Amino acid sequence: MPRSSIDRRQFIHRCAAAGSLALASSTARAESSRSALRSNAKWESSITRGLDWLAGQQSSRGQWNTTVYPTAMAALSGTAMIASGSTTTQGPYARQIARAADFIISKSRGNGLIGDPQTDSRYTYGHGFSMLFLSQVLGEEGLLDRREELVDVLSRAVQFSGNAQTAAGGWGYVSAKEGNDFDEGSTTITQVQGLRGCRNAGIPVSSEVIEKAKDYIYRCKNPDGGISYSSRQTGSSRPAITAAALAALYNAGDYDSEHVPEMLKYSKSTLHDISDSTAAFGHWHYTYLYYSQVVYRQGDELWLPFRDRLYDRIAAEQEPDGSWEGQIHPVYVTACNLTMLQFDRGFLPIYQR
Repeated sequence: MPRSSIDRRQFIHRCAAAGSLALASSTARAESSRSALRSNAKWESSITRGLDWLAGQQSSRGQWNTTVYPTAMAALSGTAMIASGSTTTQGPYARQIARAADFIISKSRGNGLIGDPQTDSRYTYGHGFSMLFLSQVLGEEGLLDRREELVDVLSRAVQFSGNAQTAAGGWGYVSAKEGNDFDEGSTTITQVQGLRGCRNAGIPVSSEVIEKAKDYIYRCKNPDGGISYSSRQTGSSRPAITAAALAALYNAGDYDSEHVPEMLKYSKSTLHDISDSTAAFGHWHYTYLYYSQVVYRQGDELWLPFRDRLYDRIAAEQEPDGSWEGQIHPVYVTACNLTMLQFDRGFLPIYQR
């Protein structure tokens, strides 16, 4: 047998072993997290109705029939369902998660991109969210053939992200080559979290790519501790981008940087009261999807009172059919809200403390 075949098989088996260890560790952390969860019937009802609505919107092909960002919507929805404790083989939403995984795998292209550049002008969002979703699926996939398929898709996706990174270390709406080396904060954070999810699942990720991304975030930091929209447009801080950048830095294992306390102070001063101010720049659900991750990582003393206010607000805004309305699309808003509402359940390794 050729050496490349042996190396590939050994790699797959190492990934399987890493996935098993990650699953055991994930389960233990999830149990610890759930022990701190305070029962709230209103929140639980809201979660169930939201998940049922989301499941009902999925097509037989595994996608959510939205006119915008189909790949991103499938990845975000699938991630929200994994947060409930279901996997591709177990739980009330197993079929929907498996279908979502099939759909996203079908969007994988030869160059590693997960998405369709012909129909999606901002395909890096879908690519990043898909890496995150599939990496969570890989961590609990027991079938070797399926693991091999996921490892192949994610390995090529990681390579695509590295090739798409700009000279400054960030990412834009499209690859650096196609986008004239333009980058901005929200797509950069999506890539960093997706890459971190892959690394946690055993997929090799270049440390150089991660370090360049961290330097990019620090380069965009302003004197007030906030992060600018882009490396080309510094000077004006964005609370949403700052919160997302902090979440990404935590995912990258950077808790002790000299920049982190200033960024955290800025985020708390602008976002912690969960107001309707212009701090979210119209992207409330995006903002709090990331800021809630930041607060959750701080521990229960800060998290629990913040969580109660956040969850009460989200539950109160739910539509009678179980969905939530808002910017982009109800599928997007519902997936974001459900992910936030289920942080305490501890089933998603990428968001665990």
